[in-house]
Amino acid sequence: MKATIWHNPKCGTSRKTLAILENLSKVDVTVVEYLKEPPSRHKLAQLFADAGMTPNEGLRLRGTDAEERGLPDADADTVLDAMAADPILINRPLVETDKGVRLCRPQDTVLDIL
Repeated sequence: MKATIWHNPKCGTSRKTLAILENLSKVDVTVVEYLKEPPSRHKLAQLFADAGMTPNEGLRLRGTDAEERGLPDADADTVLDAMAADPILINRPLVETDKGVRLCRPQDTVLDIL
């Protein structure tokens, strides 16, 4: 099975999720450090749709200026535009497999799509 993780190595939950993926021999993991290689706006929209969530539900509030920018109450297009321009606003880690996409908070959520 293939899995792609949008990863921030400074995030403990992201590191724990990656460790789960790497410890399973059946998983071929692609790691994308999304702060260095941000997903496109189109890819973000697809990830959230496949996860069954809105972009607002995937918005990172802690450690960002999202609230000051009014993003929690903004429409989905505005949130996607902001995330594409400033990937720190993307909550992490997002993991995509053939079985779906999950925002892996907590990290054990990744097991749902393996």
